[in-house]
Amino acid sequence: MSDTKPKTKKKIDYDSPAVQDEVNNITHGTFVKQGTMIAYPTGFPGASIPILADESHITALDTSRQNFVYGGTSGKRAHVFVGMFHGVTGMILDMHAVEDATQCSAVCCGKTNFLACVNGPNGGGRILTSNLEPWPYDLIQEWGFQRHPFEDLGEASGGEPIVHAVANVTRDLAVGVTTHHLFTVDFAAPKVQVIEAVSGSGRLAVGSKGSIVGADGAGYLWRFDPQSRKLQREAFKLPAGRWSRTPAVWARVPHSGVLYTIDDDGRLFSFEEEHGFSGSLGKSMLTPVTCMAATFDGRVFGYCGDGIAKMFCYDPARRQVSDLGVAVSLFERRRYGYVFGDAVTGRDGEIIFGENDDGGHLWLYFPRIQAAGA
Repeated sequence: MSDTKPKTKKKIDYDSPAVQDEVNNITHGTFVKQGTMIAYPTGFPGASIPILADESHITALDTSRQNFVYGGTSGKRAHVFVGMFHGVTGMILDMHAVEDATQCSAVCCGKTNFLACVNGPNGGGRILTSNLEPWPYDLIQEWGFQRHPFEDLGEASGGEPIVHAVANVTRDLAVGVTTHHLFTVDFAAPKVQVIEAVSGSGRLAVGSKGSIVGADGAGYLWRFDPQSRKLQREAFKLPAGRWSRTPAVWARVPHSGVLYTIDDDGRLFSFEEEHGFSGSLGKSMLTPVTCMAATFDGRVFGYCGDGIAKMFCYDPARRQVSDLGVAVSLFERRRYGYVFGDAVTGRDGEIIFGENDDGGHLWLYFPRIQAAGA
């Protein structure tokens, strides 16, 4: 028999503020606190097979003028897909599995076709193009999907990975960066044209006046005019902050064109071509921030944190950042979301997040409608 005396259990004071805070965090604050989330698998239930789990990390999204969502995945092999979520639809179709590609860094929708930028484990970034889908709005009875062929335009700039790309406002030109060069692709007659040497890092964005902006060394943004095809170096100075990936993410308010970005410490700033950057507007709860998008009333929603990310909201009317919790979808099948790679704004102002994880889903988030004057 052991002579060791049993340890006395520490008495827990359940009325103490510390314990009550922990209980409230578990019961009320862990998962999404407002709005509604719906997680869609990367297939049409009962009709098509979802993308394989280790090939389904969603890392690139864009929306077409037809209100379809086009995206790309990363993993053991990259895929390009399309999603429909309005009318009698509710589906995602795997359009193409890209051989010798393990990452999709950008998808850009034009007027009649779209581009997907992919990187491989060995070679440089390539650009693929295909037609936008003229599919029906009603899938209630007879329907069928046809996979259109993809054209491979080759490498963007010999041996260099593609960092990011965006379509301009009129959707006739895609502008992108590799690790060392700026390039363009005309949607009408797809051909890659290298413009000038730049150090590609972080994502690009479309400014309030239609220019494309991107990181320009330490502390600046360059500006590219899609009409004149002119590049202006060090056009805008970044605000005081920590910008190791200058900038990592952007969110664009659909109608005003105001941009939001965030530094390495989670400090949020707005940006307009006419006025430059604002001061710090608030701070996210965690870092890094992996993706953001803005709804029609100007609220910005994004995910922050490494491993188990939390959603946050910046409300410009209140000038306040709030914690909305971890993603969970309760419709049809319960699913939790922890890592997100890109975000876009949907047709009705919903925010669409791409899950950057095994078995990645598209998450549609419908924000709470705020009471007038609230």
